[in-house]
Amino acid sequence: MTNRNKKECVAMLLAGGQGTRLGVLTRDVAKPAVPFGGKYRIIDFPLSNCVNSGIDTVGVLTQYQPFELNQYIGNGQPWDLDRLSGGVYVLPPYMRGKSGEWYKGTANAIYQNIMFIDRFDPEYVLILSGDHIYKMDYDEMLSAHKEKKADCTIAVIDVPIEQASRFGIMNTKEDGKIYEFEEKPKKPKSTNASMGIYIFNWKVLREYLIADEMDKESENDFGKNIIPNMLNDGKVLYAYQFSGYWKDVGTVSSLWESNMDLLNPESGINLNDVTWKIYARNSAEPPHFASQFADIRNSIVSEGANVSGKVVNSIISHSAYVGKDAEIYDSVVLPGAQVLDGAKIHHAIIAEGAVIEKNAIVGETQTAPVKGEWQIALVGPMARVKEGEKILPGQMVEEGK
Repeated sequence: MTNRNKKECVAMLLAGGQGTRLGVLTRDVAKPAVPFGGKYRIIDFPLSNCVNSGIDTVGVLTQYQPFELNQYIGNGQPWDLDRLSGGVYVLPPYMRGKSGEWYKGTANAIYQNIMFIDRFDPEYVLILSGDHIYKMDYDEMLSAHKEKKADCTIAVIDVPIEQASRFGIMNTKEDGKIYEFEEKPKKPKSTNASMGIYIFNWKVLREYLIADEMDKESENDFGKNIIPNMLNDGKVLYAYQFSGYWKDVGTVSSLWESNMDLLNPESGINLNDVTWKIYARNSAEPPHFASQFADIRNSIVSEGANVSGKVVNSIISHSAYVGKDAEIYDSVVLPGAQVLDGAKIHHAIIAEGAVIEKNAIVGETQTAPVKGEWQIALVGPMARVKEGEKILPGQMVEEGK
């Protein structure tokens, strides 16, 4: 009897991260649900990549503050993932009897969903992270995986040698075969940084997940346990070189940088590319409004935004408001935020629903990052900066503070 649900490849998207380095932005939402680029959320990128790559079955593993993410994904319709066979599934930690068990690590999260994957009897499983901004054809990676007859293929990106110790590094032979994996090495031997994107032969991975779960010493992690164990056992692992735009938006500085990259044609990230669309769940908004007082330069102003001030090299998200004589430079204003008359914003992120009162000053102009990090002023969701108040570079303002 044939399995009508059978899929060649199932994607599992790890979206449970708390994202503590994003501070107040992830106080009430999971990191993949954080708004990005005026009208998107971070999770739109891997979901859109799946659909554009012909992968129509995606399990989204949620954990921390899942409500908004669950609501956002819904039935998957914006990404064409509302399917009778396949589609998108939100997978919280598994409940056994009266108690649930939090995902202990990336490998344990997949282990807890073995039954879900088995339902589709796939040849291959694609493991993705929910907190990166990039466009990638996973079908090309799958073709390389098949061609090499690999047990596991790991996407890598070339990083500057001085940054390599921040990543998991794949040491490879000339043909791309991996002979060693080093997690954040002090003295890296190569610049092949793992992107946290893996394709496994499901039968092989299934065995390793079960063995890993039985090992009480294991941290239940792909990078620390599963991949080193496969290498030790002589399994065939290959690196897949990716050369496009990719950004881990795990810090306030990197999230701000990636938003700014949208305004730079040289950066390599283009959200207007009709051949590889990024889909999002957007509520119906009227066109943006720019009054006679508005001065907008090299910026993105999304639907439903209302601008009467000066906006330079910035992103104004949907339904945000910028008052008369307000000035916004090199900043990101998230959905529903209000920047009132005369307020000055420089190198800042103003979160959803925040209010910057009249003549307040948030952040200062910066010319370069300090030790690789921009000192971005961050005003949290629903927070209020009082009239005439000054918020310093790198300062974080919470609601009620």
